[in-house]
Amino acid sequence: MKRIRILAVDDDPDFQYLLEQTVGSQPDMELVAVCSDGSQAFQAVQRHCPDIVLMDLDLRNVGRDGAETARAIRLETASKVIILTADDDPSTVIDASVRAFASGYVFKSQFTLLLPTIRETAAGPTPQSHLICAALLSTLTSAERAVFYHLLGKDVAFHSSTKTIANQQTSVLRKLGLPNKQTLCHIFSTYMG
Repeated sequence: MKRIRILAVDDDPDFQYLLEQTVGSQPDMELVAVCSDGSQAFQAVQRHCPDIVLMDLDLRNVGRDGAETARAIRLETASKVIILTADDDPSTVIDASVRAFASGYVFKSQFTLLLPTIRETAAGPTPQSHLICAALLSTLTSAERAVFYHLLGKDVAFHSSTKTIANQQTSVLRKLGLPNKQTLCHIFSTYMG
């Protein structure tokens, strides 16, 4: 059985210990590293190539928050991100998950959901990842969505000029905050399965 490789990022030593004990006791999971800030996390992800990064949303001891660190990890690696947060406001965690291109989230107050969320996220797209993807695409017009799916290799019929389609492609990338088609395909392959 292939074990799910996990990297945890949290600046609270007590929560780090809880993660180590919880994840470490699972026969189908391997905790490859525990980091307390974003720069450590980015280096550890490149070194260990985890399947899942558990990212605390509120990293107080660094210049960038957990969502920004998670976004950088998602843009540069194949690791999926699950946001962890003590903030129980759903709109805050959805917004952070969208900014981070996360695959899921767990409220720390609902810690018992962590292990099932890790397993489901590692297995493929989940209801949470579909929700995050829908939120990401909500800013696109219907024409831009057609171009988006075309960029992902879907067969789409267009009734616009080549120049209009090129302009819409630029708009899609700008709205999603992505530099190019390759990055778009990389990010959204996680959501599309």
